[in-house]
Amino acid sequence: MADAIVGRSGALASVLQEVNLVADTDTTVLIQGETGTGKELVARALHDLSRRREMPFQRINCAAIPRDLLESDLFGHEKGSFTGAIAQKIGRFELAGQGTIFLDEIGEMPLDLQPKLLRVLQEREFERLGSARMLRMNARVIAATNRDLATMVEERKFREDLFYRLSVFPIRVPALRERREDIPLLVSHLVERFASRMNKRIDSIPPETMQALMRYAWPGNIRELQNVIERAVVLYDGQTFLVDETRLKRETPQLPLPGATFTTALAEREKEIIEAALVESRGRISGPSGAATKLGIPRQTLDSKIASLQISKSRFKVQLAS
Repeated sequence: MADAIVGRSGALASVLQEVNLVADTDTTVLIQGETGTGKELVARALHDLSRRREMPFQRINCAAIPRDLLESDLFGHEKGSFTGAIAQKIGRFELAGQGTIFLDEIGEMPLDLQPKLLRVLQEREFERLGSARMLRMNARVIAATNRDLATMVEERKFREDLFYRLSVFPIRVPALRERREDIPLLVSHLVERFASRMNKRIDSIPPETMQALMRYAWPGNIRELQNVIERAVVLYDGQTFLVDETRLKRETPQLPLPGATFTTALAEREKEIIEAALVESRGRISGPSGAATKLGIPRQTLDSKIASLQISKSRFKVQLAS
């Protein structure tokens, strides 16, 4: 599964290095990154490179299941434990056995269910709903989120003790705009995959098409790129491979094309965007109205960028106070 992660950029290489470092341990891993960056691929790579690779990989999306059903799905229940429980159900922690359980969108887990998960992580045991019999948890836990859990802890929307339990070894998956040099490889990979499924042959991608794909900021990351490429392959008429450029001209920043000044141009554009967010947030970094939330990145990431770009946060507070 690690082979399914396509790219050669330095940003991606750092992620893969971290994956290789922690994969063959029992350490709990928290994968962070924007929606569509491939967090599940990283989770599966961690499983496939571990000694648990022959054991089950159980994935559960904490945002897709109602609270009452989520508890039952995780821990199981006994027949008659609640209305509608007409038979015993084995939960995901039990089904995972000595394999891996992947808790996707962990930031969406209800607050009142978080203590039970914390107990599982601390004591390595749980009980089915309606049962007094304690069961051992032998699986390795990997969690993922696109939320800034540290800020959620400050806002009392996520338990601090659970946050520290989950983030023993955090891995941040970069956004596609942060690994732009991987776009040609990803495009070629996706074109080949979709063309094969549709029994089409696409030998080349016009340079202007690739330039359009590389200019776009990809707010939906790899998932959005997949969507655009699949549509283009469906519409391919055997002549010229084209993408629907109207979909790439929405109100998102357009990246400069590669060149000698790319790094400088990118830094300048990044600084402009961050300063605009700081103006709008009155210099506040965290919280619902903070710059990090407006930019959709973790607070720690924004603090690092502010420091590297030498942006003065106090300047924005003074400007707006005067």
